[in-house]
Amino acid sequence: MRKRQAEAKSHNGEITLALGYRPPYAWDKILKFLAGRAITGIEVVNNDEYLRTVKLQNAEGQQFCGWVRVGHRPVENTLSVTVSESLLPVLPEVLARIKNLFDLYCEPEAVYETLQVMNTLQPGLCVLGTRLPGCFNVFEMSVRAVLGQQITVKAASTLAARLVAAYGTQVQTGIGGLTHSFPAPAAILALGENISGHLGKLGIISARANTIYQLARVLADEKNDFGFCGNPEEEMQKLQSIRGIGSWTAQYIAMRAMGWPDAFLPTDAGIKKALPDHTPKELQALSEAWRPWRSYATVNLWNTL
Repeated sequence: MRKRQAEAKSHNGEITLALGYRPPYAWDKILKFLAGRAITGIEVVNNDEYLRTVKLQNAEGQQFCGWVRVGHRPVENTLSVTVSESLLPVLPEVLARIKNLFDLYCEPEAVYETLQVMNTLQPGLCVLGTRLPGCFNVFEMSVRAVLGQQITVKAASTLAARLVAAYGTQVQTGIGGLTHSFPAPAAILALGENISGHLGKLGIISARANTIYQLARVLADEKNDFGFCGNPEEEMQKLQSIRGIGSWTAQYIAMRAMGWPDAFLPTDAGIKKALPDHTPKELQALSEAWRPWRSYATVNLWNTL
């Protein structure tokens, strides 16, 4: 990696690495999922690639901004990850986040062995190689989950884009559509406790504005990051202690930020739409056969919409 970093400095200010995965990999499905939830200014999906801005801090508190582009090399069973030269000092952290975002630790055959029973409900419901979309920025994804409560995916994206335009940090990338990084928890806390007065102007209702403020306060505490962890049940309890975060939001964050493979959302609108003949109670009972991979079952259901 050190050799590649040295080479990158004389190659258009960027470096491209390959991250392997266990095949198969349903690239089109995870890319469609991310495209449908892309936040304007931060994420772009085009030409079969995912691009986003990055703002990270190293152990000494130095800030590094740049961009990353991820593509698929199916013949090699790898994802190509191109990173701007400005991010080389935090390259290991960037790659770790990409691995989580694209679920590169997944063993698809093991998941499919359990979930193929879903195909008795509807042929092709479970697709071998389906990945669990993770996240690159925990606060960004958690805020997006709060904004998405009881509204459409498109409406949540609109609110998130307004938040970024108002309080995000500008990032010079030279790439169309990549202009800002997501506001850090500190930036939200700096608005003060009258948060609803600020976010209300963006169309964010008071209850959700206050939840975002409390979420920022909790995440500003280094003891809580709600990222990839070994005890999601415990972390979900902490999340649900925040006013405005219930079971749906906590499990969604656990699924995508903590990499929990067994989250299930029986009241989720997408799941109910995918299986309209079942009540939430029936869906909950049905999902017992999908343990410990119910997060992947959820994604398979969402992918049918």
